[in-house]
Amino acid sequence: KGWHLQGCPLSLQVLAYNRRTYATVSQHLVITVIPAPGGEPPYQGEFLVGNRNVEELLPEAAREMFLQGLSGVWERGDLQVINITSALDRGGRVPLPIEGRKEGVYVKVGSHSPFSPCLESAVSLQSRFRCSLGQQPLASCYDTFAPHFSIRWCNLTLLQVWPNPTMPGLVWGSGVLEEDGDFQPPTEVPPQDLLPGFLVTLLVPLVVAALLCLLLGHLMCCRREGV
Repeated sequence: KGWHLQGCPLSLQVLAYNRRTYATVSQHLVITVIPAPGGEPPYQGEFLVGNRNVEELLPEAAREMFLQGLSGVWERGDLQVINITSALDRGGRVPLPIEGRKEGVYVKVGSHSPFSPCLESAVSLQSRFRCSLGQQPLASCYDTFAPHFSIRWCNLTLLQVWPNPTMPGLVWGSGVLEEDGDFQPPTEVPPQDLLPGFLVTLLVPLVVAALLCLLLGHLMCCRREGV
């Protein structure tokens, strides 16, 4: 993790472990980050696949199959996978080792084309209300993900990302002061009288110490038995 510049190589250390044998292996990857040819897709949707683990969607063939099923729902062909995240990283529970249950995977997909009416109806207020009742949301199209991918439609999220305006870069000077005379500070600080503060700082501890010494001497000398 950390910031990086576009076009500069970024070194990452990936540590993986085997779920069954718990054997670990590490590998260093050098990644060069370059901007996408068409820019960041402004229309992005995140789908929760309930019958897959994250490692099952990492291969290119599985991602192409997912995009093929999504193209029938989105009704667009310029789809690309932006991110794949395990549901465990989003607060999901570890599934029980029975009936072949899976962890679940969040897949974020982007496109330069607007959302289809099917996706917009799935995130409408009426659909959210049906999800709160434990029912399936409204969908005006056929689920082309089946039977390979089980989509949790109540967890569908649609985002519309607008490009950030480019800020002008910093202009570095030569580092040499121009010949315009002596440097003049922007403001002048008026002279201050530091004597009162010095006396308060010095006299207050001395007075307190003297009082403590008098109190301690009174207790030790004047409060003894027989005196």
